[in-house]
Amino acid sequence: MKTDKKAIVLVLFSTLLTSVGQIFLKLGSIRLSLDILSQITNYALILGFICYALGAFILIIALRYGELTVLYPLYATSYVWVSLLSPRLFPTDSMNPLKWLGILVIIAGIILIGKGSRK
Repeated sequence: MKTDKKAIVLVLFSTLLTSVGQIFLKLGSIRLSLDILSQITNYALILGFICYALGAFILIIALRYGELTVLYPLYATSYVWVSLLSPRLFPTDSMNPLKWLGILVIIAGIILIGKGSRK
């Protein structure tokens, strides 16, 4: 089965949605308390779950149009998105040279897997 470009775009959109979902889950966890009413009205937490679920649904659709061995490694770009967004939104998060190296390794791995899938 050949991987359709539509599948690649869908997976990348899925990773962006799940990454935004992770950011909202983090925001929601900061505001989380043991009071049940505050959990129900924790809109960041709810939005995080919605983004995460939507991202998973889009990933499932994308998997219909391509090889799992090509598409799933692309899902690792969610680590890249979160690493780039977190320091901008959370003052306690930061990037250092090892984290930047990790991002480069992830991108290099995705490129190698993409090249390896072309026969």
